[in-house]
Amino acid sequence: MTPLLFSTFEVTSQAFYRASLSYAIVNLKPIVPGHVLVVPNRPVSRLADLDDKELACLMRSIRRVGSVIEKVYGGDSLTVACQDGKAAGQSVPHVHFHILPRKYQGDPFAGRNDEIYPVLEANEAKLSSDLRDASAVAHQHLKVDADEERIPRTAQEMEEEASHLRTFFDVSESQ
Repeated sequence: MTPLLFSTFEVTSQAFYRASLSYAIVNLKPIVPGHVLVVPNRPVSRLADLDDKELACLMRSIRRVGSVIEKVYGGDSLTVACQDGKAAGQSVPHVHFHILPRKYQGDPFAGRNDEIYPVLEANEAKLSSDLRDASAVAHQHLKVDADEERIPRTAQEMEEEASHLRTFFDVSESQ
């Protein structure tokens, strides 16, 4: 199996879905349960850098992964977001889409849906340093600022979620 890189970070153990030109990984610091990322195989920083085949595969993957994530996590809908470039809040220079299952009841952002975007932006801003820290400490919990509510998960926690999510996809669709 070919190792997967999210920019320069190896994320193979976090992957739960693979298509020909894209993949999906669990999130280091999910905003809501089931918050995952869908990423093109080729590490490009902007959507405009993808060719038509890559973009089509990425969009099909977003649709397929979103459909499964919504069902698995009991969502009523999805938030799908992409920060396309540094000025838009992208901190890892590799195109990626956030997929977050959302609920009418029990969603931390219920009734104030737009408040998820600043949280996503703040999450993205810390992602690059958190990924470096995660690589450095492997299976240990990371030290983060005291005011940070969402602590990064261990590699083992992410691997367990990825393993669970893999069971919802056919091997044939990941080719």
